[in-house]
Amino acid sequence: MSTALFDGITARRVDTPRYVANVLERAGSADGPVVVFVHGNVSSAAFYQPTMLALPDGVRALAIDLRGFGDSEAAPVDATRGLRDFADDVRAVLDALSLDAVHLVGWSMGGGVVMQIALDAPERVLSLTLEAPVSPYGFGGTHGADGIRNDADGAGTGGGGANPDFVARLDAGDTSGDEQTSPRTVYRTAYVAKPELNEGNEDAWVASMLTTKTGIDNYPGDAVASENWPGFAAGTRGVLNTMAPQHLDLSGIVDLAVKPPVLWIHGDKDAIVSDASFFDLNQLGLLGVIPGWPGADVAPPQPMVTQTRAVLDRYAANGGSYREVALPDAGHAPHLDEAATFDAELARHIGA
Repeated sequence: MSTALFDGITARRVDTPRYVANVLERAGSADGPVVVFVHGNVSSAAFYQPTMLALPDGVRALAIDLRGFGDSEAAPVDATRGLRDFADDVRAVLDALSLDAVHLVGWSMGGGVVMQIALDAPERVLSLTLEAPVSPYGFGGTHGADGIRNDADGAGTGGGGANPDFVARLDAGDTSGDEQTSPRTVYRTAYVAKPELNEGNEDAWVASMLTTKTGIDNYPGDAVASENWPGFAAGTRGVLNTMAPQHLDLSGIVDLAVKPPVLWIHGDKDAIVSDASFFDLNQLGLLGVIPGWPGADVAPPQPMVTQTRAVLDRYAANGGSYREVALPDAGHAPHLDEAATFDAELARHIGA
């Protein structure tokens, strides 16, 4: 199923040595700035179409489907590289399109991808916009502002943490909203805080989620047994394992010799990336949703927003700059929940 395109957006296939990418584009002027959008987990570039169209005239906007999402090739993901498979893919697309330095916007997992690009190739980054980004220390399994790992094996993180019924519904292309684990319900309850604002596009967003390729090499990935609670740890293959704490640490951005300016924009009603995430198994244990939780001294929830702020504070202390915009009524997708504010903040950032 091909992505439904909004008026003013085109799509093209881009062959790279790494994978065949699907790229959405809004044309700009020949000498105008280029903004590249990188989507998050269980989504695709399609989610960014309204934001692309809202950019100021003359700005060229590209949104790249990562491997295993959207209309791109479902190449396997090596989780031992953290998010580098995705980051290297984005750079390969930039190379194929003869683009040098660009403005990068990353949402959720995509926020981690663009931070990885800044780590590996800072010369390619004019600015970073981090929208509800994954913590620099990964997703789950750490505590404290400095991202100290709870367990050496990343217990409770990675592919084993995915809800199997949700994965099955993705695989089956379920578009219903009747069950708690359906993609449509997850979109309404976890992606946005104001689903009524996007009712006209909801089918498009659900279709985007359903492009997620499932399996051990893609979403969610594999898992291994653990002696630590809840009995499993991250494996080495697939999407969720890329963000396990033993595979991902992006805090090195604080030491970059040249630091691009950062806009960090997030919603206070985010159910996924927060200091009390409903997708963190330790938080669910604390709430009694998952039985047998051994307590905060053994398996503390991850303070994701606090960790991001601590890293960005160090980034600024070491010569960089960042601006935080917290939107009180937005959820995990500020570009949908508070579109006008998000669009204005992004335009201001790339204009500066």
